[in-house]
Amino acid sequence: MKQYVVDAFTDEVFHGNQAAICVMEKWIPEHLMMNITRENNFSETAFAVKEDNRYHLRWFTPGGEIDLCGHATLACAYVLFRFYIPDEEKVVFSTLSGELTVSRNDELLEMVFPAYQLKKVPVTATMIDAIGAVPTEAYMGRDLLCVFDDEETVRNLKPDMQKLEGLDGLLLQVTAPGRDTDSVSRSFAPKLNVTEDPVCGSGHCHIVPYWADRLGKKTIKAYQASERGGTLYCRMSGDKVLLAGKAALFSECELHV
Repeated sequence: MKQYVVDAFTDEVFHGNQAAICVMEKWIPEHLMMNITRENNFSETAFAVKEDNRYHLRWFTPGGEIDLCGHATLACAYVLFRFYIPDEEKVVFSTLSGELTVSRNDELLEMVFPAYQLKKVPVTATMIDAIGAVPTEAYMGRDLLCVFDDEETVRNLKPDMQKLEGLDGLLLQVTAPGRDTDSVSRSFAPKLNVTEDPVCGSGHCHIVPYWADRLGKKTIKAYQASERGGTLYCRMSGDKVLLAGKAALFSECELHV
């Protein structure tokens, strides 16, 4: 089985968010996909099988399968365009979140994702204790989104992972206005056995709708301020979020499983 490791939302290796991509002729047992995922120990390993004129795509974290992952989708599209469908301008994926499309847009790969509906929730003492700082606002979609006034607060956060597991939401997304971009953010996912996701595409399906509404603009340039870092070029289109970025190939190999 061929496996590729791609750094997404960057144009150079050792930055952005790592994803392992397995392109297969047919599905393998789910327990084997989980074993491969745990062996890789990245935030996500994605598995793709061509079915008719599209690819069926599934995403796994070391903690189990999830319903949406941006960086692994971008990484998989990069692999397919480079090695499998070099003459195509777009690829359509069937996923747990429905049909997802990735298109070439000059040097960028642009994904169309569903925007999460955000419900404002109270900032609680439990949130503050787990995060280690006081958000100005909090919202709930799939994830808990906490908003801060200052970029440095987001960059310097050291949340308590054990306490984060007690908060509502699948992941914790934290964001603030950026000095050089419209927003900065970080993503924490201890419930998925991932301490910090270096660049979280699905997280920006929360972050981008928030900042688009807050700033009164449809186009958002976002920076994920993890240790690896990554840049996303985003825009709102109705109830969809268009996430664009670059990718870099780190490795390709054959799995002996």
